[in-house]
Amino acid sequence: MSVCYDNIKDATCVLQNIVHHTPVFTSQIINELTGNNVFFKCENFQKMGAFKIRGAYYAMSKIGDNNSGILAYSSGNHAQAIALSGKLLKKNTTIIMPEDAPQVKMNATAAYGAEIITYDREKITREELAQDVAKKRKLAIIPPYDHVDIVAGQGTVAKEFLEEVGELDYLLVPCGGGGLLSGSAISTKHLSPNCQVVGVEPEQADDATRSFMSKKLCSVHNPITIADGARTPSLGKITFPLVLRYVDTMLTVSENSIIDSMHYLWERMKLVVEPTGALGMAALYEKKLAVTNKKIGVIISGGNITIDKSWFA
Repeated sequence: MSVCYDNIKDATCVLQNIVHHTPVFTSQIINELTGNNVFFKCENFQKMGAFKIRGAYYAMSKIGDNNSGILAYSSGNHAQAIALSGKLLKKNTTIIMPEDAPQVKMNATAAYGAEIITYDREKITREELAQDVAKKRKLAIIPPYDHVDIVAGQGTVAKEFLEEVGELDYLLVPCGGGGLLSGSAISTKHLSPNCQVVGVEPEQADDATRSFMSKKLCSVHNPITIADGARTPSLGKITFPLVLRYVDTMLTVSENSIIDSMHYLWERMKLVVEPTGALGMAALYEKKLAVTNKKIGVIISGGNITIDKSWFA
């Protein structure tokens, strides 16, 4: 199964009046810093604070009522998205989350009404646990990225972005499991064919970059990165071929640049951005994209983060 632009157009229709049309921000000082015209698509202002509601709601809306509810596994944003979608669609939700998931994301998931089951990353994989729980409880599983409807829903981010700002020279997209990246790339190649789509992930979780360069699916076990949304083991069976087909290149960024970029966006643009959401900005901050006088789009994927004094130590 694959995804095409028609799927994304259908998702747009379903999501109309459900998700926010998130704003696009610019910054003169960032333009001067990079030597480019940079546009930020701010999904940190989306419902539940991240783009994930798009794919979650679209996928859940297509599931019938012949099961006991929906099960998902996630470190945070997909968990919240499924929980909120369940509340909106009046469907029971159960979420499998790692014990070390950000507390702010756990709290929000519970507040939306989901049952949370925690697990130890070092003892069991979330996929194994999900299959066991789903079988026992007769639940339908909606994975965080490797699902055609999830990809189609996430593709509405870039569609909305490009319809507002017009064609771009480059689009920088955070990459975890590749749902947002592949969906955004499909939309981009339809609406702005000459735009170079660039996936960005942490150096310490570079499975997608290695997969892209080698054309063989690579994985990583529990990568240690501040960008918890990118701590996925690998691209998926659906997202990997889409990334190879539609994405132009991949970049990796350091942990320090992720933190510095997050602070920069907070201080200069007054945007609350989580580490994964700052990956695109980090690529610009590190000057990994060696271009000038270009029109560059950056997707800020989310803003779910607990802000405390440690961030400013």
